[in-house]
Formats: sequence, structure tokens, C-alpha cells
Amino acid sequence: MTELDVRPIPPVDRRQTVHAAFEELEPGETLTILNDHEPKPLFYEFQAEIDAFDADGYTVEQAEDGTFVATFPKQSD
Repeated sequence: MTELDVRPIPPVDRRQTVHAAFEELEPGETLTILNDHEPKPLFYEFQAEIDAFDADGYTVEQAEDGTFVATFPKQSD
């Protein structure tokens, strides 16, 4: 599992950073991002554009401090 805290990253750079981190994953691994809002648009983007994204394994939870923790699993080969 790779964890990426995107909160300190300028919003304009977040999408590219998340995509790059996901591409570096091995099949079967998971990218977990920490975000200041629910990343639903990012989920839809991954679902529509990235064949290796396992949409059924996606989860998102809101922590007590308001942080959203989302997992983006990469399909196994």
C-alpha cells in the first residue's frame, strides 16, 4: 500500500500527482490518498479512464478531523 497526503499539494497539481503515484503501483497494490474533501470526481475519472483501476475495491471514509481517506486499488494481472 502506498499512502499519499495530497492536502499540502496545490489543488492544480493534485490530479497529476495522484495519477503518477497510481501508475507506479504494481498490480494488486493500493494507493491510499488523504484529502480535504471527498474525491468523488477523481473516482469517476479513474473509473472512466484507467483500465487498471479496480472500482469495486474503492473505498472512502471520513476521519474525525475531516480528512477523507480514499483507497484506489490497482487490478491484479
